[in-house]
Amino acid sequence: MSQVSRLLECPHCEGPSLLNEWVTYDDVPHPDQGLSPTRYTLLGCGACRQPQLWQDPVKSDDSDKSQRLWPQVAALAQGIPTPITRELIEARACFDAKLYTAAAVMVRRTLEGMCIQQGTTKKALFQALQELRDDGKIEGRLFDWAQALRVLGNQGAHFSEESVSREDAADALSLAEALLNYIYVFTAKYEEFQNRRQSPEKVTG
Repeated sequence: MSQVSRLLECPHCEGPSLLNEWVTYDDVPHPDQGLSPTRYTLLGCGACRQPQLWQDPVKSDDSDKSQRLWPQVAALAQGIPTPITRELIEARACFDAKLYTAAAVMVRRTLEGMCIQQGTTKKALFQALQELRDDGKIEGRLFDWAQALRVLGNQGAHFSEESVSREDAADALSLAEALLNYIYVFTAKYEEFQNRRQSPEKVTG
């Protein structure tokens, strides 16, 4: 029997690769359960030989519902608004496709969405970030990071002979995620902690 290959993303090779099917298992539920059969496939990258586990519907017309179960794509923290998450996920997708300039542009869109969601009144991103700083929502190094991401996004958005490097795009994704975590996750956790510490139940004589 000939080996079946698929052209899929390999997280280890960081790009599309031919993955060979090593093992396939069909999970066929009992008819009374009313569930559709599911196929689990262990594939190996033809280039780096690293494995992946995929879940596929057995019905061919549901091929768009295939998903990789392992290695998992790192999820963003809960608490980040869905529209903001969507922008950063698209930035990651651009990076995975080695479209580093596009990734930088999507990071810039993520910052714009964050500023709008935070209620800034300025349309220009530079001024909107300053407004977040003046309101005490970002400060010090976080503000510097945001400005650096804005500048890199501007570089990607306007034609230039200088392209965005892989290293800059990777750093932009990491810094953007750190910024979002601070705004939406850590700040909320700190406020929750402070409120809990200041509640009447914590006051002792």
